[in-house]
Amino acid sequence: MSRIVVAMSGGVDSSVAASLLVAAGHECIGVFMRQAAPAVTAAATGPSTLPVLDAFAPDTASPKAAHQGCCSVADAVDARRVADRLGIPLYALDLTDDFARVIDYFAAEYGRGRTPNPCVRCNSWIKFGRLFDHADAIGAEFVATGHYARLDRGADGRPRLIRGLDPARDQSYVLFEVAAARLGRMLLPVGHLAKADVRRRAAALGLATADKPDSQEICFVPSGAHARLVADRLGGSRAGEIVTTDGRVLGRHPGIECFTVGQRQGLGVAAGRPLYVVRIEADACRVVVGGRDEVPETALIAGGVSWLERVPDEPFACLVQCRAQRGPAPAVVTPLADGRFAARFTGGPDCSPGPISPGQPAVCYEGPRVLGGGWIEA
Repeated sequence: MSRIVVAMSGGVDSSVAASLLVAAGHECIGVFMRQAAPAVTAAATGPSTLPVLDAFAPDTASPKAAHQGCCSVADAVDARRVADRLGIPLYALDLTDDFARVIDYFAAEYGRGRTPNPCVRCNSWIKFGRLFDHADAIGAEFVATGHYARLDRGADGRPRLIRGLDPARDQSYVLFEVAAARLGRMLLPVGHLAKADVRRRAAALGLATADKPDSQEICFVPSGAHARLVADRLGGSRAGEIVTTDGRVLGRHPGIECFTVGQRQGLGVAAGRPLYVVRIEADACRVVVGGRDEVPETALIAGGVSWLERVPDEPFACLVQCRAQRGPAPAVVTPLADGRFAARFTGGPDCSPGPISPGQPAVCYEGPRVLGGGWIEA
């Protein structure tokens, strides 16, 4: 049996993932990732360059003081309770600097008039990035999480990332940037389960997280506070004009960080017809609005491309997903000479990818299989 590092966030998904691996007879080592200053001083253990706590101890602050999301004090306490129940050790890693990098990316993207997806970067940089450093330091073969996605092997024996069995919970979209070389060392134990099954398993095992609500917020931003965080990080809000696509000024906005392409609610202006954000001009701090038919939904260019399988060298048909909460749409993807790709959607208005927002991932699928993806630039 294998030694496995299990990322334990204090939620029901990672709890059940750990329980399945324990039941299969593996040696599981739970890890809780701290994104703020730890309450216990880290002590160096072994050759790892990561700050590892010798023993996990919950913070003394009240869990009720924690913000929504993961990695809070309450989550730390829940992770400890689950580990105790399963009879496995739980260690805490102080990844404050790594999370700071994610937050800096988040703020910088909004400052550029783009809509970031910090979960993708957390997965590629931290959960399937830095945790592999820890796994290597302690001689663990695999890193496991509670993501709703699956891994299988093709005819050539190479691992492939595919959608989770429960389409309503699938998280393969936010895993596209994980290095292809690490797929063979990833474990996603709950990817073949529906959420209801996960909760039933947790209840049957008496896990403290069985009825815990799902996290709905970005873990480092309290509900409704992302614009304030961005403004603080960038030295102030990026306020400016709201204009129509033909240049007519309708009013002013408090900051481009408050908007995303396709947004209709909360514009703060009226024009006698529904208005949507068509684009954000970051240099001028201008939010451009127009009718629904002016919102981009037909084509995109993506950079920062990561391919999980072979790198394509000619146009190919596939499905492309442009938002975590929307399904994929049929498209023709054309590799570009500079490493980027262009995608033109072919399904018409009845099969649209939804508003195409710079900063979001464009992920390519062949059926349920993730081929790769990139970051929407235009």
